[in-house]
Amino acid sequence: MDSGLALGAPRNDDVSTLSIRRPLFLPTARQLNWLLVVGFLSLGEALYLRYLAIENSNVSLACQAGLDTWLCTTFRLTIVLFTYQVFGGIALAAALLNLLRPSPVLVALALAAAGFGVVLHNTDLSALAAGMLILSLARPAPAQG
Repeated sequence: MDSGLALGAPRNDDVSTLSIRRPLFLPTARQLNWLLVVGFLSLGEALYLRYLAIENSNVSLACQAGLDTWLCTTFRLTIVLFTYQVFGGIALAAALLNLLRPSPVLVALALAAAGFGVVLHNTDLSALAAGMLILSLARPAPAQG
C-alpha cells in the first residue's frame, strides 16, 4: 500500500506543480503614477460635474432651458450616459477584460469609468467593476514574448 511518496509531496505526473509560476500582474511605478493621475482626474471631473452642474440649481435650470455652452453640453451628455448606466457598463466591461488579460490601459479605462460611475450614482456596476479590478491584481501577468 505504501507508494513511497510522502503525504502532500508532488507526484511526477502532476504537471501543474512542476510548471513555473508567472509573477502576478502588478503595474510598475511609472504605470502606477499614471493610474493615479487618471483616477484623480476622473474623480475630479465627476465631482465637478455633479456638484457644480447637475446639483447646482441655477446651472441645471439654465442648461435645461436651452443654454448652449460647453458646460451645458457636458451636462446633457452626462445625464444621457447616466440614464443608460454607461459609466458602470464601460467600467465593468473593461474590468472583466482586464481580469482575462491584464493590461495597464484596461486598468486606466476601468478606473476612470468606475470613478465617474461611483460619483454619478451608477454605483451597482461601478462597484462591481472596482471589485474586479482588485481581483485582477491576483492574476498572473501576461506572458512576455
